[in-house]
Amino acid sequence: MPWILKVSDSFGSAHFLRNYRGKCENLHGHNWRVEVEVMGNEIDEAGMLVDFKVLKSALKRVIEPLDHRLLNEVPPFDVENPSSENLARYIFRRLQKELSVRVYRVTVWESENACATYFEE
Repeated sequence: MPWILKVSDSFGSAHFLRNYRGKCENLHGHNWRVEVEVMGNEIDEAGMLVDFKVLKSALKRVIEPLDHRLLNEVPPFDVENPSSENLARYIFRRLQKELSVRVYRVTVWESENACATYFEE
């Protein structure tokens, strides 16, 4: 597919990892950064795959319920571990329901040098 667009946003939240042996089993917080990439073959008469403001708005709606929360209390993370991997998949699937273009991949950064990326083939 010829075009890939990327937007990013961030949110702050706390979590702890269940079934983990180490510091991350304790309550701690992150300033998460989320990058979303969408892709497509066709651009519209304005020369756009999709307006960046549409992408940014959809991402904001998806991450808003996670912001300044204890993720372990927010479904589905009240049951599923709120790992970077699971957050990336959750955001990917929620965005795919909101957007008319194909979500290519979602990357969730828990720090400036550690991230997880989710995509579906």
